[in-house]
Amino acid sequence: MTTFKRGLASAFVAFALAGTALSAAPAFAAGKMTISTPQDPGSWDPIDTFLVQWAAVSTNIFDGLTYRGPDLKVVPGLAESWEELDEGKRLRFKLRQGVKFHNGEDFNAAAVKFTFERLLGEQGAKGPQRSNYTSIDSIDVIDDYTVDLKLKAPDPVLLTKLAGYGGMIVPPKYITEKGEDNFNLNPVGTGAFKFVSYQPKVNIKLEANADYWGGAPKLSELEYRFIAEPATAVAELQAGRVDLVIPPTIPIGMIPVIEGDSKLEILSVPGPTVDALRFNTRDGITADPKVRKAIIMAVDRATIVQSILAGQASEIVSFQSALSFGYDADLKALPYDPEGAKKLLAEAGVKAGTALQIDIRGNDATMNEVAQVISSYLSMVGLTATIKPYETNVITNDIIPQGKTGAMFQQKWGGWTFDFDNTAYAMYHSGEKWNPYDKDEKMDKLLEQQRPLTDRAEREKILKEVGAYAAERALELPLYNTNAIFGINKRVKGFVAPPDNRLKLNEVSVD
Repeated sequence: MTTFKRGLASAFVAFALAGTALSAAPAFAAGKMTISTPQDPGSWDPIDTFLVQWAAVSTNIFDGLTYRGPDLKVVPGLAESWEELDEGKRLRFKLRQGVKFHNGEDFNAAAVKFTFERLLGEQGAKGPQRSNYTSIDSIDVIDDYTVDLKLKAPDPVLLTKLAGYGGMIVPPKYITEKGEDNFNLNPVGTGAFKFVSYQPKVNIKLEANADYWGGAPKLSELEYRFIAEPATAVAELQAGRVDLVIPPTIPIGMIPVIEGDSKLEILSVPGPTVDALRFNTRDGITADPKVRKAIIMAVDRATIVQSILAGQASEIVSFQSALSFGYDADLKALPYDPEGAKKLLAEAGVKAGTALQIDIRGNDATMNEVAQVISSYLSMVGLTATIKPYETNVITNDIIPQGKTGAMFQQKWGGWTFDFDNTAYAMYHSGEKWNPYDKDEKMDKLLEQQRPLTDRAEREKILKEVGAYAAERALELPLYNTNAIFGINKRVKGFVAPPDNRLKLNEVSVD
C-alpha cells in the first residue's frame, strides 16, 4: 500500500468507510453495469460538448467514421476503409452497409453529409467543436456508401478527430422531424447501446443494441449515475451499488480505501489529462508577465506532485502530457525560486498583501487540496490568494468562456487527440472559447501554420515552438499530468482502462 503525506486522506477514508456501513450491498442485476461519473454533461449532442464525461457515456451511443480504442490506434468505425486523394486534400470513405440508427433509420452517405454540414453550419457554431473540423471544405456523396471529405488543406489529425466528439454520425430524419432540442436530450446513434432515459443531475440509462454492427453487447443494460462527491462515489462502489468509478473522481488519498477491499481494485493508466492554473492576461496584476512568472516561481510543484499526488502524476512544463505529439522533453520550467519571485513582484510594483482569486472546480477534491497549498506558497511571497470553487458546468460553460474568472483559473484538459494542436489551438488562438483574455498575432500564426502540414517533423517543430512561446509568455502555471484512475468491482470482466476515459463497453461483461 502506498503511503501519503496528506492531511485530508484520513478524513476521506473515514467518510468512505462510513458510507459502507449504512446499508448492505444489494444483489447485482444480471447483465447490468452501473458506472459513477462525476459530471452530467448537460447535453448529449456531439457538437455541443468538449467534456470527457460526455465521451465516457456517448462512445456507447454514437459511432464515428473511425474509432480509437484504449491502444490509441485509429481503426475503421462506420467507414470500412478510406484513402487519401489529391495529395491529402480529399479523403474518400467506403461506408459499412446494413447499419441502422437506433430509431431504424438507415446509415448511409447522406447521413455523413448531414452530420458534417450540420457541424460546420449554424448549429455547429453554437457549440465548441466546429473549430476542430474547419479543414473540411465540402462533403460530396459519390454513392449511397461512398463519401468524400474535401479539405481546404491537408489535416494530419483529422482521422483521429473523426473518432470522437463532433465527428460522431447523427440521424438526419430523426433530428429534422423531432428537432434539435429533442435530440439534445434524447440522443440517437448507431452505437452498441441505445438511449433509454435521462434524469438531469441524476442518471442516464442505456440498453443493449442487439443489432449493433460490431456484434451484440455482452451487457444488457448500462446506467451512469452522476455522483460529484468523491467520497459518495467510493462508498457506493464499496456498497456494490456502483461497479465502476471513472476519472477524475477518485482522489489520491482514497486509493488505499479501494485497494483494501477484496472485492475491488484500482486501475491506473498514464493518460493525456493535464491540470494548470491559467492566468487572466488581460486584467489586474496578472496582465503583467513579470507577475505571472513570479507566481510560477513561487510554487514548488515538485513537492506538490510528490506529497499530494503520490506518484500518480508527473510535473508538466507546457500544457500537455508526454504522450502528446508536439511534446518537448527539452523545454525547461521556471525554477522554484521564492526570492526571485519576490524580486519580480517588487519590480512590477505589486505590494505585499495584494489579493488575487483562484477559481477551481468544486468537486475536484485533489485540486481543492492543491489550490490550498498553492495559496500557502503565494502567501510566502506576499500575495493573498482566495480560492473560489464553482460547480463544474458553471465554470466550464459560463465563467471561463465569458471571461469572468479571477486572476487564475483551473483548466483541466483531456488532450483527447494526443496531439498538441487540439489543446494549443483551443487554449491560445485568439477568439477561441477557452481563450477569453489573450490575443497574440505571433501565437495565432504559429498555430495556423502547423495545422495543414503533412511533414510530421516540421509540424512537430512548430508545435514545440508553440509550447516554448506559451511558457515564455507565462500563460499558465503548469501543474501536472495525472494518471487516469479507475475504481472497479472485480465482477466486471473484460474491461480495459482507456487513457482518454472514452469507455466502449460492448465487450465487457459482469458475473
